[in-house]
Amino acid sequence: MVQNGIDRRSFVKKMAAAAAMTAAAAMFPGIIFASEQLENLPNGGDLDWKKGPCRFCGVGCGILVGIDKGKAVAVKGDPNSAVNKGLLCVKGYHQTMCIQSKDRLTHALVKKNGTYVQTPINEALDIVANKMKQTIEAHGKDAVAMYTSGQSTIPEGYVASKLMKGAIGTNNLDCNARLCMASAVTGFLTTFGADEPMGCYEDIDYADYFITWGNNMAEMHPVLFSRMLEQKNKRGAKIIDFATRTTRSSMASDKSILFEPQTDLAVANAICYEIINNGWVNKSFVEKHCNFSKGLTNIGYGTEDKFNFNDQPAGINFEEYKKFLEDYTPEIVAKYSKVSVMDIKYLANIYGNPNNRVVSYWCMGMNQHTRGTWMNNLVYNIHLLTGKISQPGNGPFSLTGQPSACGTAREVGTFTHKLPKGVVMNPKNRELAAKIWKVPVENIPSKPTYHATEMFRAVDRGDIKFIWTQVTNPLVSLPKTSRYRPGMEKDSCFVVVSDVFPTPTSDVADVILPASWHIEKSGLYGNSERRTQHWNKMVDGPGETMDDAWMTIEVAKRMGYGELFPYSKENHVDEIYNEYRQFHEGEKHGMAPLEVLKKESGVIWPYVNGKSTQWRFNAKYDPACDNGEDFHFYGKPDGRAVIWQRPFEPAAESPDEEYAFWLNTGRVIEHWHTGSMTRRIPVLHKAMPNAYVELHPEDAIKLGINNRDMVKVTSRRGSCTLPASINERGLPTKGQVFVPFFDEDLLINDVTLDAFCPISKEPDYKKCAVKIEKV
Repeated sequence: MVQNGIDRRSFVKKMAAAAAMTAAAAMFPGIIFASEQLENLPNGGDLDWKKGPCRFCGVGCGILVGIDKGKAVAVKGDPNSAVNKGLLCVKGYHQTMCIQSKDRLTHALVKKNGTYVQTPINEALDIVANKMKQTIEAHGKDAVAMYTSGQSTIPEGYVASKLMKGAIGTNNLDCNARLCMASAVTGFLTTFGADEPMGCYEDIDYADYFITWGNNMAEMHPVLFSRMLEQKNKRGAKIIDFATRTTRSSMASDKSILFEPQTDLAVANAICYEIINNGWVNKSFVEKHCNFSKGLTNIGYGTEDKFNFNDQPAGINFEEYKKFLEDYTPEIVAKYSKVSVMDIKYLANIYGNPNNRVVSYWCMGMNQHTRGTWMNNLVYNIHLLTGKISQPGNGPFSLTGQPSACGTAREVGTFTHKLPKGVVMNPKNRELAAKIWKVPVENIPSKPTYHATEMFRAVDRGDIKFIWTQVTNPLVSLPKTSRYRPGMEKDSCFVVVSDVFPTPTSDVADVILPASWHIEKSGLYGNSERRTQHWNKMVDGPGETMDDAWMTIEVAKRMGYGELFPYSKENHVDEIYNEYRQFHEGEKHGMAPLEVLKKESGVIWPYVNGKSTQWRFNAKYDPACDNGEDFHFYGKPDGRAVIWQRPFEPAAESPDEEYAFWLNTGRVIEHWHTGSMTRRIPVLHKAMPNAYVELHPEDAIKLGINNRDMVKVTSRRGSCTLPASINERGLPTKGQVFVPFFDEDLLINDVTLDAFCPISKEPDYKKCAVKIEKV
């Protein structure tokens, strides 16, 4: 078939070339490939282009998928999307290539006598429902659990919550967003009383400075990083990289500042000290709109089973807070953070200068932290002290890791403590949920049960007898998987896995359910800037694949809860979303109606009177502000944000004589999380075929290690042997190594520590002690 004089093969090849150009924009400093450079590409001729969001990270890029004869043959950026304006990263352009993988799960598999047997999906769903019922009858409702995902669609997360909390009556529902965004949630809630960023991506067009806190945006959020580079070249905006290792982001930044792991807490306090000491506090803003508070210190690290922690906040005044900061002068902090006095003062001056517009960006480096909530609070402190918040180009912005970690995990509430509005501990929230779900309020438990790490500890202990995972791969992504894999293999727990491809998690399942991929179903995602995006099903899935929402509904019906799930198969996504919208009616969180979402390439909430609220808490932009002041932090009863006194405390585990190195883990631009999708895309797998361990060149020389030598990384929990990488993509500081976690054949999470932030319960994947040996 010829399209505008170009056959499809040539067309797809040109789209791949565009992908390479876009990737280069993120990977090489100073190179900008703006959207107009894509205009000369063919438009796909007679392909049927369908709109939707990207399947991967929380940026939420808009995509157009080219359909020919019922198959997805091409992807391009949606020029109507305000997020990416027609651009995509290398993963985005190639995303549909994995769904034709030869090992695609197309039919249900049931383990019988140790062997997987292909089974009609209706029979498999019968087995799942019967096993759930039998487990509840024999062991109680808290013996069953579901573990879902920030990659679940809004309808998928909603029906999971309704089944577990409304129908069965257990809070044994948590999600993998606990592993990546929980500290952002608790940071927002403790400071502002309301979750999610107050700004939007348009801040990039106004900011004079972008400060990235432990965040390799060039590889993790490349389209946003390319927008920042464009502003750097266009009007001189500056990018400051604050991190523990040198990355592609560092290379493209105006300045890179390296700090010792965990000491970001101290540096943030030192910045606040300098802001106060130099008279840079926006006194009017702080006096009108802020309170001061402190919580417990030395709060532990959650490494023991059934760890429990309840903070005890207490009000303080400005003078007490100022006195606390005397322990964090630049001169004191420089001694153990390895950040120079000059650089601490430089950062403080950027924030403190009233003429600068500053956006702070962060993601996993700040959130996957044993004091993740505190670190979020401390960056908010900087913005609150200077009044640089809730304005175009001024604000703290927590970036999300997954496509609907906001829309599903945080907004729908697929955490153990959450409901589609509010928390289970609040009687009003339970009453609202009971009313909309049409269940007795007594059905909904008032106490949370297991967060993600504790949920799998409970599986290991035998407290959970049945677990159903959807859209996630915990036996690659969990910290300290060396403990949890044997736990899930025990006969005492029945494991159900819904997925698109075989994974190490499905390898231990009793029932494997074949899930529909992204474009094989209709759905909605919510991205980092509160943007809700809808898409319609674009192609049919193979075999008996089924979307996760409908699997959950079918199991609920088989368990006797059919009257609570009266949705039609053909239109359940729309019906579920319309029901869910009832939770968020009003000016503070109103969701756009379906007819708007189907027309637009995403809509930011709160959606009020036909208009998105781009900057919350600022009366100039936010109709929910009703206190008569310029700013109203209405998440708190008194309308004031909180400036928190949070100290530096050491990591849960630090290097010593035997385990002399810090281990840091993360991602690479080519692969998505555990690699179950992107490793099945040939061009991405070829570009990055395996994980590796980065070492500093001086450490490598001391250990006699050269590039590609095999290196054993060992902790007190496990070990992993990988090829060495020296002076290639990234450069750790001396005494630190870095390993990406996408490779299921090289399981670095067997090595990591399952310590977590006691407030958010989010694990720290960035800091544990290891020894390094040449094999």
